[in-house]
Amino acid sequence: MDVSGGRGQPPPGNGESADHTGPQPPAPDPSHQGPEGPEGPRPPASAGPAEEPAEDAPARPGTPAAPSDSPRPGTPAAGDPGDGQRDRRTGGGPPLAHSGTGQTPPPQRPQEQQRGGLLMGRPFGVPVYVAPSWFLVAILITWVFGGQIDRVLPELGAVSYLVSLFFAVAFYASVLVHELAHTLAALRFKLPVRRIQLQFFGGVSEIEKEAETPGREFVLAFVGPLLSLVLAGLFYLGLLAVDPATVPGVLLAGLMVSNLIVAVFNLLPGLPLDGGRMLRAVVWAISGKPMTGTIAAAWVGRALAVAVLIGLPLLTQSGALGSDAVDNVGMDTVLDALLAAILAAIIWTGAGNSLRMARLREHLPELRARSLTRRAVPVETDTPLSEALRRANAAGARALVVVDPDGVPLSLVREAAIVGVPEHRRPWVPVGGLAQDLNPGMRVSAELAGEDLLDALRAAPATEYLVVEETGEIYGVLSAADVERAFVKAMARPS
Repeated sequence: MDVSGGRGQPPPGNGESADHTGPQPPAPDPSHQGPEGPEGPRPPASAGPAEEPAEDAPARPGTPAAPSDSPRPGTPAAGDPGDGQRDRRTGGGPPLAHSGTGQTPPPQRPQEQQRGGLLMGRPFGVPVYVAPSWFLVAILITWVFGGQIDRVLPELGAVSYLVSLFFAVAFYASVLVHELAHTLAALRFKLPVRRIQLQFFGGVSEIEKEAETPGREFVLAFVGPLLSLVLAGLFYLGLLAVDPATVPGVLLAGLMVSNLIVAVFNLLPGLPLDGGRMLRAVVWAISGKPMTGTIAAAWVGRALAVAVLIGLPLLTQSGALGSDAVDNVGMDTVLDALLAAILAAIIWTGAGNSLRMARLREHLPELRARSLTRRAVPVETDTPLSEALRRANAAGARALVVVDPDGVPLSLVREAAIVGVPEHRRPWVPVGGLAQDLNPGMRVSAELAGEDLLDALRAAPATEYLVVEETGEIYGVLSAADVERAFVKAMARPS
């Protein structure tokens, strides 16, 4: 497994209040990951059931506004963002719904500490986290390797397990070196690195953008296994200088073998391993299409997963990996089969995630602020909510912008706040009391698209954004929920 590297993406976490949430940034590229997880532009994290099937980021249910024959007071409803490229300021769109039931909840913003684990440091400015699952692996390594040390050096007694614990820490330190190789290469190519995380079966370097050329992609993937091979060589040279039947000799031998395994395993030509990324780069260079490279490397990765599932237990039982051949089924055979199943599942899932994220990246430029924006009507602060909703329904608008007497936008009326106002009280509730002040980051250009749009939303997480023309004229309101559903649709469309 990628006890080394690659890049991956953690699952969405829980967020803060609805008033301070928004879509997340594009996540690292799916082809640059370890088997721990996918990587690529991520849809905003969600907190509800899926509207359409998508494994990486479920959509939350949204209720398109129901058309009515006459304007009626109500709440703006979360409609389908992908219903056309029409100008939302002049084109109609469904009028506001009569009630707020079925209101789409705002996306949640994950908390870095919850998702990252224990922060260990920031080498080269990149945070390094240790996931809780690492401690389980450290205990397992201590138990297994401690037993082996006890057989080689029985005079150590219980101290052998302390030596084994040191080996576990040293081994993951070498995994960190592997990840730092990916990170330094990415920084050299001016690709932002979000974080490094040490996890259950290795580590992941979360690189947020894709390499621009297949050559850079190849280098970015190869430096990790290369560093692991270098470490194995250094440990071998150290082993030549000590007695193998001593504690330093046993540690150096274990670290040499483990780093060699890390390098060889990661060079296997299938996503999400580094070798799969190298294969992707080669196919990309030949075909001129990064998506073709991803498809080829992902299917090789799936074939590799099947081979691991079937072949690893057979090799272990036959004694081909250096142990004695086993004729009957015992506990060791069961553990080997379980390990093979876990590895195969990780590789298969990572390959599938690579395909999905590559598909999303291919469709990402189609996400445009102009086409996702809801038409809005300007209202002054003291306008009663019922009157503001009447104007919105009459104009076919689905959002409210609070402006001063000169027409300068001041704030946005939140959908969640409208839902909380009973209909019989709306004539006495001014819209100003339901609005969220416009922070500088909540103004986005109507020309933004793709990753530029996501970067702008990430800079100021919120549920709604004011979309303006280059002249400063109000274009409309962009809902984070609409962006999320557009992500899901992009994921579902074939390449």
